[in-house]
This record gives sequence, structure tokens and C-alpha cells, in this order.
Amino acid sequence: MKLTKNSHACVRLEKDGRTLVIDPGAFSEEDAALGADAILITHEHPDHFDENRLRAGLEANPAAELWTLRSVADQISAAFPGRVHTVGEGDAFTAAGFDIEVHGQLHAVIHPDIPRITNVGYLVDGSVFHPGDALTLPGRPVDTLMLPVMAPWNKVSEVIDYVREVKPRRAIDIHDALLTDLARPVYDRMLGPAGPGVAGTDHSRLAPGETVEL
Repeated sequence: MKLTKNSHACVRLEKDGRTLVIDPGAFSEEDAALGADAILITHEHPDHFDENRLRAGLEANPAAELWTLRSVADQISAAFPGRVHTVGEGDAFTAAGFDIEVHGQLHAVIHPDIPRITNVGYLVDGSVFHPGDALTLPGRPVDTLMLPVMAPWNKVSEVIDYVREVKPRRAIDIHDALLTDLARPVYDRMLGPAGPGVAGTDHSRLAPGETVEL
């Protein structure tokens, strides 16, 4: 499987000639959803769900389908009948040849005064976990954790503890569009061998468009 990191929280996975895209939102590239055979959306916030990018991907490939939670599905399903599937925690399905498990229910707390919305994470082929905007525990071993490193709802101590709890073989940064270049080495140090310690996990970050073979 090949993983390509797009900007912010968007990830592209390719296997056996088919492509799965997760969270092509407003902070990702305009063409983030193009070429997708299947698209997964974790929640309705615009940095994860951008209707124009999503429509472009679904219109470019009439066979492409979308799996997401109800709050997103209700906004797009009428335009693509039969191609939008609503999922929730505990669901399992196959999309473009990828086996998907759904974990989680709610977005992380931003502030007690802000109502929480729904959010789901996706475990792909029992190997790659994208949690969306929550520090959801997948409840099983994970090889590659897509790690939300910087958001209005988290702090670095929580990110470190999350990696320690999940215990992936590798953690790759996502949700990093708000992280300045000046701050990136600080996060690298905190999450790397010189930091407080996430023993057994290889932490890395990829530039937008950079790929890695899993």
C-alpha cells in the first residue's frame, strides 16, 4: 500500500491500482479527491469536508463512492443517489478493495461551551488508522497511526499520551496546517527519541505530496 500525505488532514492510499482518499477538506489541495475510487469523511468541519472538492472527485469518477457519517451524508447524498453510504461506530465494509472498520462517535472537546459534533475514525486494512478530530483508541494493534498533532482541541501532552496508548509501529503527522515551520522542530523533538518518549514508535512527518510505502 502506498500512502500520500496531502495538506492538513487529507490522506491518499493506493493499492492494486485503486485509490482511497480520506478527508479532502478546505485546507487540502483543490484536486485532493480527484482520482479517488472511494472517499471517506470523518466529520463535517470544513477542514475535513469541503463539498466542492468532494463533488469534483465524485463527478470525475462516476463509479466513485463516499462513506461518511450522517451529518455529511445528508448534505451530499441527493446529488449522488446510491453512491453515498452512512456509517457509524462498529461498522465494517469494503471500499475500492480496502477493508474499513469504523471507530469513535464524537469530536474531541474544543471548549465546554461548544456543542460536540459526531466524528468517526477509519481503520484501513487493519493497518492504517485515521482518527479524524478525536483521540480515539481503535481497540486493536495499529501499524500506522495518522496523528493529529496540532488543533484547537489538543495539546502536545495529549498527543504524546495518545501515541503511547495506541502503540503504533509508526506515527505520521496530520492536522498540521496550523503548525508553523518555526514550531515543527519543537513537535518533532517532543514526539521523537529526544522527547518525553513514545517508545517503540517511529514518528515522522511528510510534506504535502510526499509518499511512503507501507
